[in-house]
Formats: sequence, C-alpha cells, structure tokens
Amino acid sequence: MDPTEPLAGAMVQPSLFGGAASDAIADGSASAATRDPTAALAALHGACGACRRCGLALGRQQVVVSRGNPAASLMVIGEGPGAQEDASGSPFVGRAGQLLDQMFASVAIDTRQDAYVCNVVKCRPPDNRKPTPEEMAACLPWLLQQIELVQPKVLVLAGATAMEGVLGLKGGITKLRGQWRQWRGLWCLPIFHPSYLLRNPSRERGTPKWLTWQDLQDVRRRLHQLEAGSAQLDAGGASAGAAPATTPAAGRAMDASAD
Repeated sequence: MDPTEPLAGAMVQPSLFGGAASDAIADGSASAATRDPTAALAALHGACGACRRCGLALGRQQVVVSRGNPAASLMVIGEGPGAQEDASGSPFVGRAGQLLDQMFASVAIDTRQDAYVCNVVKCRPPDNRKPTPEEMAACLPWLLQQIELVQPKVLVLAGATAMEGVLGLKGGITKLRGQWRQWRGLWCLPIFHPSYLLRNPSRERGTPKWLTWQDLQDVRRRLHQLEAGSAQLDAGGASAGAAPATTPAAGRAMDASAD
C-alpha cells in the first residue's frame, strides 16, 4: 500500500498541509468524526505492518505505531523503537519510556489519557542506531497521516532525531530545546530525549533534567492556553497572567522518580 494515499474508510479531511483540514486544526473546529479517528488509525496500523518501504522492515519483530489517546491535544514524537518496543509493539515502554511517563506526570499530564505517543520511524533500527535520513523519509508519510488523523494542538519532539525528522533541523538539541516553533499550523517544542536524561541524572538548576521540567511546564501552559482559546500566544510560550503548570513539589517528584 502506498502510505501517501488515503486509507480505506478513513475519515480524513483534505490534506492537513493545505485546505480544510489545516483550517480546522488552526481554529479548533474539527468535526466530531475527525476527532474520533480510532478506526482510521487501526487501519493505518495494519498498513504500517505491511510496509516495506525501507530495509528496517526486514529486521523487525513488530511494527511499533503508537500508544495513548488518539483524541489527545498533545502528540509526543520520539526517534524509533528499541528492543523492548520491538518486542512489545508499543513505543516508549523501556526505562526511557517509564521516565517519559513520569516526566509528564510531574506536570499533571497522563500519557495514557492526555497524549498520543509515537516515533519518527515505526521499525527498530539495528542495534538501536539512529535512523538514516532515507529511513526517516520513507516513514514520514505514516507520521503525517497520524498527525492528520489525531489533529493534536501541540507536538513535543523528544530528542534531536525527532526534531530532525519532523522539522528538518539538524544539530544540537541543547541549543534548540525549549524553543517553540510553528510547523504546518502546529506548535512544536523540542525537548531532551528521556534516554539522555537517564545518562545525566543530576537535578541541579541548569542541568538537562531541570531544563526538561521547565520545558514540560511550558507544554502544560501552552495546552491550557490553546484549549482556552488564548489569543495572546507567542513564541516564548507565555501569555499575560499565565499561571505555573505545577508546583516545585511536583518537580521534585519528577526528580525522585527519574533516578
């Protein structure tokens, strides 16, 4: 099946990247049918399982498409499946995935109910290496269909590979994390990948873990603003009178659970 073609039975508006669907996302007026994409995403999952657009399909145990809530306003995009994900068929289920869940829980976001979680590539690269540009390009149509069906308000890009695969930006995640960018009508925020935080466990001010907690508070604020229809959004993520998403105690909870 050609992933650039609409799925049979999918309730897909004209392309997200031009026309009615992008307008619907921009003003939050997507229809109830579009906001219940379960059947279409199930069809997409089956089509991904049949995909042979790149060599990664040859070495996988399972295709790894998504977990979480397809009606969520938040989509979290990582790099690709690891060994545990390849075995289970679900993204972010190993130590990094557990930390991801804990990180978002620290700002009152439940990744089971409040987020849709996926990866740039759906098959495990050998030895957990970084996907090649060709592999990411081959898998991109699947990711674009996921975005179109889920219609999130915010994309969180976990790590440099997700940032490159979605935004086309190469280079240091250290410099670009925490900077909001608009991409095809959606707000995107790069953050450190949780596997990087596992290797850098310090909780001190200015460390990757501390910076990530600031970023996730910003994600919660932006979601609140978008859901409230705020007209005061800017690239810094703040609006007049915006309240903090969490308390310092919640941040310490993330630190304690992320060791």
